Amino acid sequence: MANLRFDCTKGAGKVCDNCINSWQDRVTDAHKTLTEGTGAGNDFLGWLRLPLNYDKEEFARIKEVTQEIRDNADIFVVIGIGGSYLGARAVIEMLKGPMYNMVPGKDKPQVIFLGCNISGSYLVDCLKMLEGKSVYVNVISKSGTTTEPAIAFRVIKDYMEKRYGMEECSRRIVVTTDAHRGALKTVADKCGYREFVVPDDIGGRFSVLTAVGLLPIAVAGADIDQLMAGAAHAMDLYKDPDLNNNDCYRYAVARNLLLNKGYGIEILTNYEPALHSFGEWWKQLYGESEGKDGKGIFPAAVDCTTDLHSMGQYIQDGRRVLFETVLNVESAKDDVVMEADEHNYDGMNFLAGMDLHYINSKATMGTVLAHNDGGNPILMVHIPALDEFTIGQMICFFELACGISGYLLGVNPFDQPGVEEYKKNMFALLGKPGYEDRKQELEARL
Repeated sequence: MANLRFDCTKGAGKVCDNCINSWQDRVTDAHKTLTEGTGAGNDFLGWLRLPLNYDKEEFARIKEVTQEIRDNADIFVVIGIGGSYLGARAVIEMLKGPMYNMVPGKDKPQVIFLGCNISGSYLVDCLKMLEGKSVYVNVISKSGTTTEPAIAFRVIKDYMEKRYGMEECSRRIVVTTDAHRGALKTVADKCGYREFVVPDDIGGRFSVLTAVGLLPIAVAGADIDQLMAGAAHAMDLYKDPDLNNNDCYRYAVARNLLLNKGYGIEILTNYEPALHSFGEWWKQLYGESEGKDGKGIFPAAVDCTTDLHSMGQYIQDGRRVLFETVLNVESAKDDVVMEADEHNYDGMNFLAGMDLHYINSKATMGTVLAHNDGGNPILMVHIPALDEFTIGQMICFFELACGISGYLLGVNPFDQPGVEEYKKNMFALLGKPGYEDRKQELEARL
């Protein structure tokens, strides 16, 4: 079977094999800290064991509920924010394409996402989509009090109850939340909703291979057995901390090497639209894990070749503070062959007989060389195909690299204290009880 491959040969002289290998002692220590659970954030390492030791009984229930939803739903509404939806959306789009919900003749149901913003216009548009359709809902929140999904669920719950009645809603609304406590758990127990668990020892951004991600992914028609098999394969593949044998850890070291040389921005670059949401998931994973204590690499993402006509100029000729990690997909699920045109008005006959994947691959490498010549260090992750097994590998590759990279950086990769600050200000400005003093202070500053 083909594995992901990491390549730093386009490091613009800033990163090389010898430079990476010089970090072996530090990596060995970070690996020991992570795998033995002796470092900061060690209460949130359940994702390390997940691909091999997941709850088989719950996994079977996910499949059972999935089949019912696929048999009966036209639309599956997933309510969540951050780690509660980004991973699922990324996997669905990698497997089914970003236009999955609009392709005629596709497997039902449509999968739409709510609770990831506070836009009334977005919510109203989504409600319009539900009219005349058979609807099932999955609300995902460990506490049930996170503002964005709580607002969306309050609206959707009211819609569902008015349309279907309380008894039928107990079948159509599925909750993924804490096993023992919290507002959403209380509502689920009271209303008789079917429940899946957000594990206590897995943070949201690492939760895609739990019920948080697996239920929506399975409802979209993916083979979650193969997804987990690919993840288990990756965990076995990357268990050896020897940098000569571990591409995942080599990536973690390379990005820290570049940070130490003044490259504080990492751009995750893809050349397949199906990878757009993977970039969004990756941004949360690394931004929330590393951006603390005045440290961290700033994670950004671009979709190419699209963004070469906007961001491309800056990447080529702007300040030398960034490096790229290019996701290179080596085979296409579907393709189109260019045909010759007798008039050749557009001058594109030189492409006749070539398929678009081949053309795109040359655009990728041409851009890599141009940006490299412009002084940008470029790391590459070669992806054999966008299938479930490989995507399982991808998830574990970047999660493991994130954990190791955080410890190399000297931060706790598994907390997110800074996220709470905007919430306190928002609650105060909205008049939530208990925030009166903060409200007066904030209003005086506005």
